Amino acid sequence: MRILGIDPGYAIIGWGILDYEKNRFSVVDYGAITTPAGMAFPQRLQCIDDDIRYILKKYQPEALSMEKLFFTNNKTTGIDVAQARGVLLLAAAQAGLDIHEYNPIQVKQGVVGYGKAEKKQVMEMTRVILNLPEVPKPDDTADALALAICHAHVGGSALGSLESNSKRPLKVRKGI
Repeated sequence: MRILGIDPGYAIIGWGILDYEKNRFSVVDYGAITTPAGMAFPQRLQCIDDDIRYILKKYQPEALSMEKLFFTNNKTTGIDVAQARGVLLLAAAQAGLDIHEYNPIQVKQGVVGYGKAEKKQVMEMTRVILNLPEVPKPDDTADALALAICHAHVGGSALGSLESNSKRPLKVRKGI
């Protein structure tokens, strides 16, 4: 299975593509989509859309594993991230990907085996599992690879059943 992991944002969107077969990972590629701080927000969303569609077309993943959005202190930033997530999710849905979302505890559990692991532990285990010489930079990219690992490890388990799956039939209302 080819899995695209995405750590959503609007300034930096980490992404990583892994092939997972017979309990083995192969790193296909990884990187970050970036948008300039001074660019108008609608143009930033357009850049994100253009880049994710290029990645989807080039690598043709079967599944998307993305971090669920949760708000902490800054609601304005959260709203902007939510808008960028919407662009990413729409592109993935239009490409026919099987979409899965995981919260940070699920990712930590899926990668490290402990839901309260520290970020450094998750990053180091990601490096070890994928046999990489160093933790990918920026951190968003390492997080995206951890999300892909998480889906491979827990997608079919009880832990994975806690996430939402988008493979429900669409209902279209006419005459609105």
